[in-house]
Amino acid sequence: MNKPRYLPIGIQTFEKIRVDNAVYVDKTQFIEELSHYKCPYFLSRPRRFGKSLFLSTLRSYFEGRKDLFEGLAISKTETEWKEYPVFYFDFTGKNYETVDDVILKIGDTLEKLENIYGKNTESDDIAIRFKNLIEAAYEKTGLQVVVLVDEYDKPLLQNVDNIEEEDKIRSVLKGFYGNLKGEDQYLRFVFITGVTRFDKVSIFSDLNNLRDISLSKEFSAICGISQEELEQNFVPEIELMAEKNGYTKEECLAELKKNYDGYHFSKEIQNDIYNPFSLLNAFADMNFGSYWFSTGTPTFLTKMMLDMSFDYKTLEEGIDVDSRSLEEYRLNSTEPVPLLYQTGYLTIKNYEKDFDSYTIGVPNEEVKFGMYKRLLPLYLGYPTDDKKIEIVSFLKELRAGKVNEFMERINNIFAAAPKQTNQKQYELNCQAFVWLIFKLMGEFVLCEVQNGKGRSDAVVWQKDAIYIFEFKMDGSAKEALEQINSQNYPIAYKNDGRKIVKVGVNYSSEQKQLTEWVIE
Repeated sequence: MNKPRYLPIGIQTFEKIRVDNAVYVDKTQFIEELSHYKCPYFLSRPRRFGKSLFLSTLRSYFEGRKDLFEGLAISKTETEWKEYPVFYFDFTGKNYETVDDVILKIGDTLEKLENIYGKNTESDDIAIRFKNLIEAAYEKTGLQVVVLVDEYDKPLLQNVDNIEEEDKIRSVLKGFYGNLKGEDQYLRFVFITGVTRFDKVSIFSDLNNLRDISLSKEFSAICGISQEELEQNFVPEIELMAEKNGYTKEECLAELKKNYDGYHFSKEIQNDIYNPFSLLNAFADMNFGSYWFSTGTPTFLTKMMLDMSFDYKTLEEGIDVDSRSLEEYRLNSTEPVPLLYQTGYLTIKNYEKDFDSYTIGVPNEEVKFGMYKRLLPLYLGYPTDDKKIEIVSFLKELRAGKVNEFMERINNIFAAAPKQTNQKQYELNCQAFVWLIFKLMGEFVLCEVQNGKGRSDAVVWQKDAIYIFEFKMDGSAKEALEQINSQNYPIAYKNDGRKIVKVGVNYSSEQKQLTEWVIE
C-alpha cells in the first residue's frame, strides 16, 4: 500500500503547499485570465472554501515567485514574472469586538508596509496612511501596487447583531476602501474576498468599476473542487478510501458526491463543486464524516431563522429568490435566506432566465444534517445550540421494537425544555422539533417525512420492520391510526416482506407533550 500523500488541511499559504510538496489542485489558469485586466475584482464564497489559498496564490504570482509555479498551468504562458509591491490585508484569524480592533488590525499591516516603502504622514488615520502608502510604493518601485484583501467582511459579520458597533466599523471601512477608487492610477490589480456582499459599504457603493465574479460562469470553479479535478487529482485517496470502507471506486465517488458536492456558483448548474475542506478531511480520515459544519455556525444566523419563523421544510424543497437576493445582503436585514446562501448553507439548484430568478436549497447531506442538528435544540427554546440531542438513541429503540420508549424519549425532551411564553409559536416549534427528529434519523436509516395529503407523516425503515407514523394535534391517537388505515398508507410496502408497524400519535397543545399513542 502506498504511503498517504500530504494533504494541506487548513493550510492557506500557497508557498508552504508548494515547498512542502503537498497535494495542490491547480487553479493558476484563473490567475492568467484575471491578471490581464486592471479592474478590481470581488469574489464571494462560503468559509473554508479556498478563498485564502487563492489569494495567497495571487500574492506569490505578483511577487514574481516563478519558482513556486513550476509545472503549473500559468508557467506555460507567463514570461514576465514582475515583482510588484503587494499590499495584503488579512482579516482572518482575529476577533473584532469593537471598531478599535479593526483599526488596530489594519494599522499593524500599514506599519509593516511603511517600514518597506516609507511613511510620509504623521496622521494616524488609516485611510490617509493607506493612500500615502500606495503613492509611496509606486514612487519607490516605479510599479503599480497590487492590493489583496482577505475576508473583508469578517468584522461586519461578527457585529451584525450589534448595530451600533457595526455602524462604526462600516464607517471606518468606507473611508479606508474609498482609496481603491481615488488611487486607481497607482493600482495594478485589486482582488477582494468575503463571504457576503454587504450593501452600502464603500467598495460596492463607491467603487463602481468593481467586477463581482461571484456568479460568473467562467470563475465558478475558482475555489472548491470540480468533479473533474477530484477524479484527476485524488486517484490514490479515492482508491484507498474505497478499500478502507468496503466500497467499489464508483460507490466511493457516489458517497463523496452525496456528502460534499452540490455547490453551484453560476446560473449554469451543470458543474457541481465540492467543498474542499470537507473533502480533504474525509480523505485524511478515510471516513465520510461531518467537517465543514463543525467549524462553526454563526449563532445569529440560526437565531434569525427562528425569530422569522423560517419554514425549515423549504431547505430541501427549494426557495425561489430573485437575483438581487443572491448578490447583496443588507445589514440589519431580518431576512435569513440571502445570508444562508452566501454563507454556504444553501446553494443554487435552478435558474429561470425568463424571470431572472433562482431556486436555492441545501447542497448536500453534510450541510443538511448539520443544519438540522443545529436547529433541533433551538426549536425547543434552548438559549444556545450547545444542547445535544442524540438521534442514535431514538434509532436504537425503534430497532429493538421499543416504540413506547421512543415516544417517551420525545416527551422527556419536551418536559426538560425551557418554557416559552408564546403559546402559538411554541406549538409550531414542537411540530418542527418532531419533524426534525425524523429528518435526522434519515442520516442513519432510510426515513421519509411527508407533508402532502394522502401520505403518512413519517416512515422509518428498519432491518426487520417498517414504522408508519401519523400525528394529530389536539385530536386523538385513535383518529391518527384510523387515518393510516383509511388512507391505506401501508399498501406501498405490502411487497417489502418486513413487518409493518402503524403508530397513531396525539400532541396536546395544552399539556405541551405527546399525550397518547396507539400501536398496531
